[in-house]
Amino acid sequence: MSKIVFIGAGSMAEAMISGLIEKKMYSGKEIIVTNRSNDERLQELSQHYRVTTSRDYKKILKKASVVVLAFKPKDVVESLSLLKEDLSSDHLVISVIAGVSTDSITNLLGFEGPVIRAMPNTSASIGQSATAITSGNWTNEKHEQLARALFEAIGKVITVDEEAMHLVTGLSGSGPAYFYYMIEAMQDAAVQEGMTEETARELIFQTFVGAAGMVKASNKTPRQLRKEITSPNGTTEAGIKMLQQEQFKESISSCIKTAKNRSEEMGKDIEERLAASISSRH
Repeated sequence: MSKIVFIGAGSMAEAMISGLIEKKMYSGKEIIVTNRSNDERLQELSQHYRVTTSRDYKKILKKASVVVLAFKPKDVVESLSLLKEDLSSDHLVISVIAGVSTDSITNLLGFEGPVIRAMPNTSASIGQSATAITSGNWTNEKHEQLARALFEAIGKVITVDEEAMHLVTGLSGSGPAYFYYMIEAMQDAAVQEGMTEETARELIFQTFVGAAGMVKASNKTPRQLRKEITSPNGTTEAGIKMLQQEQFKESISSCIKTAKNRSEEMGKDIEERLAASISSRH
């Protein structure tokens, strides 16, 4: 199998690497990781996953058929300018960079090559990512099948139109953090009421797993499931009324919309920087 190169060595890259190795889609020897300057981070990944690390872009890209762009959105213009000489339309470029369109990536690379944009989440590290993918203009069925297989190795894959990717970023891309925040709040409340942190953690963990399992297994909507356990004048109703009073639902909606808007802002910033870069060449 041709090697896969990760350009960027942050938490998303590590989650994907961990998941791909765990699912045996790639071995550590078939994965190459690079970043701009953090030697300590590359050494950490090399020791933990037995992957190859290097900054010899010409050498590593020559060995790879798939290149995963996993660096920060603010670095996309500069980073792709360093890579463009060694990337070609023979590579399948897969971007997990929030907010950056397939057209922007193609324009930055300066050639008409296959680009697939994906938004996984960090649950990839345990094979439970919710990943949305969308294809650029120069991809074919073979590229899409390869990308889907790659992300199916680390979770569930949904294909969407590119216009939906900003919402996906705010919904499932950032989604795990929202759940962690709620778990954190529930655990803090339990501890404040006298329960040990360990006991609270176990009860909350199983509650989340069970609720997610019910939503997945049942034909009923989340609203129906909620109402079934909300007895009149009972404890659940009292808790739900407090959440409604604190505008919990509205806060979640605002949270997702704000994250979506931020993704759109980052995308516009990249497009403006791209336009300025092109203009400076002429």
